[in-house]
Order: sequence, then structure tokens, then C-alpha cells
Amino acid sequence: MAGKIEEIYLGGGCFWCTEAVFQEVTGVTEVDSGYSGGSVENPSYEEVCSGRTGHAEVVRIRFDPDIITLREVLEIFFDTHDPTTLNRQGHDVGEQYRSVIFYVDNNQREVAQSMIRELTESKKFRKPIVTALEPFKNFYSSESYHKNYYRENEYAPYCTFVISPKLEKFRKSKPMLLKR
Repeated sequence: MAGKIEEIYLGGGCFWCTEAVFQEVTGVTEVDSGYSGGSVENPSYEEVCSGRTGHAEVVRIRFDPDIITLREVLEIFFDTHDPTTLNRQGHDVGEQYRSVIFYVDNNQREVAQSMIRELTESKKFRKPIVTALEPFKNFYSSESYHKNYYRENEYAPYCTFVISPKLEKFRKSKPMLLKR
């Protein structure tokens, strides 16, 4: 029997990319793309893209900490996006693409702060980490056409040129964390 399921909300640019990575991780029980951190209730994709809602594209990750630790989840997060670019990931530009961790409790905040400190001290990244740490306040699930986007559109240009290389890099670097 599985232990208690935990959840965390991560924004690492386009939620299609983050969703595709975490759907392959052992111990992750659910990944849901959506919007978090803004002031507009139940925003649409178009509203979030306008940059006027304050929301980030995020994924809600539910995971079994008896199988994968929060630290491992955050290691994957930092390994699969660029936490040093403010309000952008590649060609995706705007506050909605910011690097952000919405923590649900003090433990998540402390683990994330510790990881950022360790990554900074180790100089893993050439530039300073700009990932924001914010207390969780809301999550609105995205429209259905955003769900399982990579799985349903693997050969679309964005998936081929942006998501597939990111997935291949992840698969090679962390094979022990992949679902069988």
C-alpha cells in the first residue's frame, strides 16, 4: 500500500515540457498542467499569456514520498529547465514562463531553499539562480487541450524541437527514476 501522497507546484517554463518529464518519473502518481500564483480566478490560457494575471504555467505534481523524495523531484526540476533566466525559457518569454516553486508547507520551502543554496555554492549554473519560492495560494487546471500534450502531439514541431530533446537528456541522465 502506498504512503501518503504529497503535492508540489512547479513552474519551469512551458507546462507541456514539465508535464512530459514528470509523467515518466517513478513515484509520480499524477501530473496536471495549470496556472498558479496570480490574482485572476480560473484564468484562461489566453488571459495567462497576456501577462496580466500574474499566473505562471505550472504543473501540480502528486508523488509518493516513499518512492521518490521531494529532493529528487526538485533535482529533476532543476535539471530539466534553466533556473537562471528571468521570465523566460528558450523562446517562451513572459512572467507566465518564470521559474517558480509554489511550496505547500515549511518542509517544501526549506528543502527548496537548501537545494538552491547548494546549487549556487557548487556553481552548477554559470549564472545566478532566479527561481522564485512562493507560498502556494491557488491552482487552476488548464484547458483539456493542454493535458498530455506531448503524448498526444509528439510529432508537432514544438514537441519535436523543444520537448523531445529535453526528454532524451532526462532519460539518459536519470534512467533509475523512469517508470518501467
